[in-house]
Amino acid sequence: MSSTTRITVTLPSDQVAELRKLTDNVSGYVAEAVARQIRHQLLGDDLRRHEEEHGHFSDEELADARSKIFGAAGSSKDADAA
Repeated sequence: MSSTTRITVTLPSDQVAELRKLTDNVSGYVAEAVARQIRHQLLGDDLRRHEEEHGHFSDEELADARSKIFGAAGSSKDADAA
């Protein structure tokens, strides 16, 4: 089990109300959202570094990546929303 640190976070009241509708474990929900955002940020940083070193991804490389992420049935419209 990882260690934890108690912090105070200020959120708009309407967001807190919606959070409480979604979960009884607001701390866990927020921790997972923060972890997801950190992973997203780190992946974006890695992709930017890769493009700086190797150039932009080709359309074929992007289509291949979308296929691997979303499956062959995923449309490019669905992938653009991600």
